[in-house]
Amino acid sequence: MTTTADPFSGSYDTTEGTVYNLGGGGDWDTITAAPEGENERIVVNMGPQHPSTHGVLRMILDLEGETVTEVRCGIGFLHTGIEKNMEFRTWVQGVTYVTRMDYLAPMFNETAYCLSVERLLGIEDQIPERANVIRVMMMELNRVSSHLVALATGGMELGALTAMIFGFRERELVLDIFEMVSGLRMNSAYIRPGGVAQDLPVGAEEKIRETLVLLRKRLKDTADLLVGNAIWMGRTVGVGYLDLTGCMALGITGPILRSTGLPHDLRKSAPYCGYENYEFNVPTQTTSDAYGRFLIRIAEMKESLNIVDQCLDRLKPGPVMVADKKIAWPSQLSIGGDGQGNSPEHIKHIMSESMEALIHHFKLVTEGFSVPAGQAYVPIESPRGELGAHVVSTGGTRPYRVHFRDPSFNNLQAVAAMSEGSMIADVIAAVASIDPVMGGVDR
Repeated sequence: MTTTADPFSGSYDTTEGTVYNLGGGGDWDTITAAPEGENERIVVNMGPQHPSTHGVLRMILDLEGETVTEVRCGIGFLHTGIEKNMEFRTWVQGVTYVTRMDYLAPMFNETAYCLSVERLLGIEDQIPERANVIRVMMMELNRVSSHLVALATGGMELGALTAMIFGFRERELVLDIFEMVSGLRMNSAYIRPGGVAQDLPVGAEEKIRETLVLLRKRLKDTADLLVGNAIWMGRTVGVGYLDLTGCMALGITGPILRSTGLPHDLRKSAPYCGYENYEFNVPTQTTSDAYGRFLIRIAEMKESLNIVDQCLDRLKPGPVMVADKKIAWPSQLSIGGDGQGNSPEHIKHIMSESMEALIHHFKLVTEGFSVPAGQAYVPIESPRGELGAHVVSTGGTRPYRVHFRDPSFNNLQAVAAMSEGSMIADVIAAVASIDPVMGGVDR
């Protein structure tokens, strides 16, 4: 073995060739030297802070000139320990954790978790109709806001800056509704086991109807800008190709799967929250590429707005939390000048009128309710595909285990299949069409 001097990295010769020791990078020592006579091979990092990686994602690219020969995703840079932390919190407190996973789709995180908890409690059929309608409405508005970010950031990464401006402009309208209803624009912990945290505020229905009109008018801007645009199509048509066989092999769901022509949508195949009572279509394409996924997201936003319209028509007066007071906490909230909190009427009742109510409130808040021993898995259709919560209880006031099947985690497996053999620039389009959110991957 002969050691060579190198001011930047050490290297030595072996029977299999020259091995270079590069400082840092963690797994760089697994990279071997290029075969003899191959002079164009380069290994580069894209991320974990690259603006086109949709979060703290690291991709290791093997390049021959401008052609990508191998792609490896490096995850773990955004690990939050959410699932483990939930084992030390009550069932209701868990909502505040899960809402922060896929931070672009908090309503879906909360719903999947709450549906699993409700299945363990055996109260699935006791959820008030108004609560289910509000859940569906909030999820579909969230689907619109999530797709808007996907189109906005994807457009920005490919040079369509106007698409980014339009996308975030429309998203603000949806976030304003979330703030009006829950007190927070994101991570609202609004959907709770047994229903929702509080009823819609006065004037919410009129505000939502006005916003729907404005959204329909403005969404046309993005469609007119990019649909059929020769430059946009040049960057997306045939790019990031993954057919139905590849999707099935990798467990891919959501718009990526539907771009192969398969109309798989859990809202249709395994309805929850009363989705079987709504009229909507499942948009599909047969291109299996980035352009088809872009068209699907535009069509899905229109369908979501139609569902929200139906929700507003179905809203009838009634409770928004299950009747069982051993579970129904908190359903006496209001939004004041300092944000969301217990309503003054409820505070007056438990502080000055009923000692029993005060004791019950204290125990429910501090200890939480018990969930019967067992396990449940409930999947729902998030903007990125199948999002499921596997919840395990030993009969106590805290989960024994909570694990999420997050679609971004599964869908990231498709990066190599979509990108290898293409150009560097096409990797950006492929990842944008996957629309991964690293908060859901590194939970």
